[in-house]
Amino acid sequence: MSLPPKISTACGRLAALFVLAVLPAAATLAQQSAKTERPPNIVVILADDLGYADLGCYGANGYETPHLDRMAREGVRFADFYVPQAVCSASRAALLTGCYPNRIGILGALGPSARTGINAAEVLIPMYLKQKSYASAVYGKWHLGHLPAFLPTRHGFDEYFGLPYSNDMWPKHPTARFPDLPLMERETTVGLNPDQTRLTSWYTERAVKFIETKRWDPFFLYVPHSMPHVPLHVAPRFEGKTARGTFGDVIEEIDSSVGEILDALKRTGQDDRTLVIFTSDNGPWLSYGDHAGSAGRLREGKGTSFEGGVRVPFIARWPGKIPAGRVCKEPAMTIDLLPTFLGLSGAAVLSPRIIDGRDIWPLLSSKPGARSPHEVLYFYWGEHLEAVRSGKWKLHLPHDYRSLEKPGAGGQPGQYVVKRIGPALFDLETDPGETRDLAAQHPDVVGRLNELAEKAREDLGDTGRKGKNVRPAGRT
Repeated sequence: MSLPPKISTACGRLAALFVLAVLPAAATLAQQSAKTERPPNIVVILADDLGYADLGCYGANGYETPHLDRMAREGVRFADFYVPQAVCSASRAALLTGCYPNRIGILGALGPSARTGINAAEVLIPMYLKQKSYASAVYGKWHLGHLPAFLPTRHGFDEYFGLPYSNDMWPKHPTARFPDLPLMERETTVGLNPDQTRLTSWYTERAVKFIETKRWDPFFLYVPHSMPHVPLHVAPRFEGKTARGTFGDVIEEIDSSVGEILDALKRTGQDDRTLVIFTSDNGPWLSYGDHAGSAGRLREGKGTSFEGGVRVPFIARWPGKIPAGRVCKEPAMTIDLLPTFLGLSGAAVLSPRIIDGRDIWPLLSSKPGARSPHEVLYFYWGEHLEAVRSGKWKLHLPHDYRSLEKPGAGGQPGQYVVKRIGPALFDLETDPGETRDLAAQHPDVVGRLNELAEKAREDLGDTGRKGKNVRPAGRT
């Protein structure tokens, strides 16, 4: 039975009004569902040559780091976090690939004359996250190769702005000759020898804009600052603000940058769905005296496998996911970030592929009873295995190292002397400064760590060992 025309028309109008009323609500529910189900944003902020004791929450004096200290209060701070090599390119390669740098052939610090870089076969964090439709950007120091084939945009990043290598690789270097320092946008040089007082501000401005633009998409944001690697430069508004001089001014500007990034996340409604990590690529470059950071009570600094070179500050914050105010004392390393991000995002490892890192989300989230997923951590210098850590024990294998004899001043380098150590065993729980060699008292521990070291040599090589030249494993 058909309805009278007037009733039929009225019902049609009511149905239309119902649809118009329901559709926005349905769209809102869909948006809320997508918001809940989508993988988290990930922000990694990396300082250059920042020492273990260079933040307020790690004991710094002479300046303040309120935003990073707040991150630590609202998240977790690691006491025993490491890089696998205490030098720029090797450290960054490990972070972005989840591999020991010797496995992928990125060692030392690549410069303007280098013809190599990150291999096209390597899979970096943003490439994995593409599986889950992540947007990605890097603003800052790259240092994995400056030729077109090695640039970030060829390795998964949608956007790139910054320096292709260290900020001291320019004509004003006090002891070496370098060509003009390029400032790059994606794959184009947009300036030479840029005003370094603006670098931190430029990186921060772009990071904030990226966050604002990508608020509806999951994203991976990587901000590898050029500072406090020498030469130190700071924006005029931070200059002369601290008792520590230029170094303190630089750290306060980096801390302010962290604050701006956190504010942008909160302002755009992304605070509770974003994991933010802050760490450093290695310990302080002690040679530069008053322009250098501090490793505190840890021994030596950048360029060594002592704790001062390879142990770095590490803070992670994610409201509602990471419990506030925790300190983790379990050993972990930058190689662990990639597998952790894969676990959080749901992205899969692209096989066949060896990943040396392990998922440390149980440590980050303070899961009861969580322990380090590593039986052992390895520390190389170049192609030479120099030290291993297992539990509280660290064994230095025989090797030469540079030790600061006379620090520089005013941004000028000091003088090093070459020393030798090993085999030497240290209990890092009671002696993090590596001052008391216990090898003679614990031959069983030395034997076990030597066996673990032999496994690394077979897998990753050790061309520095006399009489043994296991294949270098690199894929550059």
